[in-house]
Amino acid sequence: MSRSCKAALLGIVLFGWAAPALADGFANVGRPATPAEIKTWDIDVGPDFAGLPKGSGTVSRGMEIWEEKCASCHGTFGESNSVFNPLVGGTTAEDIKTGHVAALKRTDFPARTTFMKVATVSTLYDYIRRAMPWNAPKSLSDDDVYAVLAYLLNLAEIVPDDFTLTDATIRDVQQRMPNRDGMTTAHALWPGPDLPGMLAKPDTANAACMTGCKPKAELASQLPDHARGAHGNIAEQNRLIGPVRGQRTGPDTAAAELPSPALALAEQSGCLSCHAVDTRVVGPSYSEIAARYRGKNSADALVSKVKAGGEGAWGAVPMPPQDDLSIDDAKTLVAWILSGAPQK
Repeated sequence: MSRSCKAALLGIVLFGWAAPALADGFANVGRPATPAEIKTWDIDVGPDFAGLPKGSGTVSRGMEIWEEKCASCHGTFGESNSVFNPLVGGTTAEDIKTGHVAALKRTDFPARTTFMKVATVSTLYDYIRRAMPWNAPKSLSDDDVYAVLAYLLNLAEIVPDDFTLTDATIRDVQQRMPNRDGMTTAHALWPGPDLPGMLAKPDTANAACMTGCKPKAELASQLPDHARGAHGNIAEQNRLIGPVRGQRTGPDTAAAELPSPALALAEQSGCLSCHAVDTRVVGPSYSEIAARYRGKNSADALVSKVKAGGEGAWGAVPMPPQDDLSIDDAKTLVAWILSGAPQK
C-alpha cells in the first residue's frame, strides 16, 4: 500500500473521513485528519526503506542503551530465553555470504532466533522504533533506535565494533542480512513484477457482493450501551503479556464497584501485565510479595526495587526498571501490596 493510501486510511480510522469532500457529505462523522496528526501514526518503515527517518547511532552507544533498557528482558548479548526467544545466534559467516540461513533446513537444529528468520533490516528498525522497550514503547529517539540496532547487528557479526548505522549505511547492511534471500513471494501477498504496487494474484477466490447493502452508513466505532457488557468485562479477558489492557466493559468478578485507586494505578502503570493479586503470571503475585516482606520494614527497599528493576529474587525472569513511575506512585503501590492488595 502506498504511503498516500495509508495516510488516507489513517485519517478514516482516526477521524471518520480523511477527505474534506467526504467529511462535508456526512454530518457528524469526524473531520479531515491534519498532516501533523497523521504523521504521529504513520511511522512505519517499509522494506524499500520508505519512511526511514534520518539519524545515526554507533555500536558503542547502542550497548549503553541496551544495558539500560533492553538487557533485563533480552540478556546482555541478546541470548536470553527467559521471557522471549533469543534474538541472536544460529547464523554463520557463510549465511551472510549466501543470504540463506542453513540452520533453518536442519532437522537437528530446532532453535529459531530473530536474525535467523528476519529477511529485511528495515523490519528490525521499524519494530524497535514502534514497540520497544516493552514497558515504554516509542520512548526511544530515532538515533537511539539506530544505535540499538547497530549493537544487535554487531552481536550477530554483521557489522564491526566501530560501525555507525545511519539512514545511508543501513542500505548496505541489508546486503549482509543472513536470511535476506530466504523470503518467499508464493503467498501472493507481495507486489508482483507485472502489477507494481498490486498483488501478483488475488489472495481469495471470493466474488464481490454488492446486494442487500444498508441504505446509509452507520457509525460503529464502539459498542452500543446495551451490548457493552454482553461478553463480560473485556479488561479481565485480554492477554496477560504487554502493557495494553482491554476496555472495562463490566464489573470485576470480585465486586461491581470501581476498583481501589491503588489497583487502578497498578492497571494504568502496566503492573498487571506481569503480576496479579492472587495468582502468579510472569512475576510473583502480590499476595506472595506481601507474605514474604510484610512486617520487615522493607517498604523503602521494595520502592527502590520497583524503580530500578532486577532479577533473581523470584526466579530467572527479570523485572525491567519502571522509569516512568514516580516515587510517590511507587510508594502507593508498595503500601497497597504490603496491605494485602485489596481490590476495593
